[in-house]
Amino acid sequence: QVRLVESGGGLVQAGGSLSLSCVASGGTHSSYAMAWFRQPPGQDREFVAAISWSGGNTYYSDSVKGRFTISKDNVRTDLQMWNLKPGDTAIYYCAADEMNLGISDDYSYWGQGTQVTVSS
Repeated sequence: QVRLVESGGGLVQAGGSLSLSCVASGGTHSSYAMAWFRQPPGQDREFVAAISWSGGNTYYSDSVKGRFTISKDNVRTDLQMWNLKPGDTAIYYCAADEMNLGISDDYSYWGQGTQVTVSS
């Protein structure tokens, strides 16, 4: 089964930047479509960004567009975050799938989540 390992979470001040990474291992495909979701405290999980298996198509939620950038190679995705706001505080989850799912939450594989906390 595919395992996703995330890294890069932490505590930053509002206006700061942070970069998250996620690596897929144990699968049979050489490349995966990948995405990031987040779950703020006391709220449901929400879509953040996604990228197709080739890296040719990207998708962003309106709340992060212009501030976050998603990129990837075959089995790794990075989420670069700038001008962070307190509202960005959440557990961030990496997701992957053999199919290009875009903003859908039906990804087959999920990471354990990494905490991002933005202080005011």
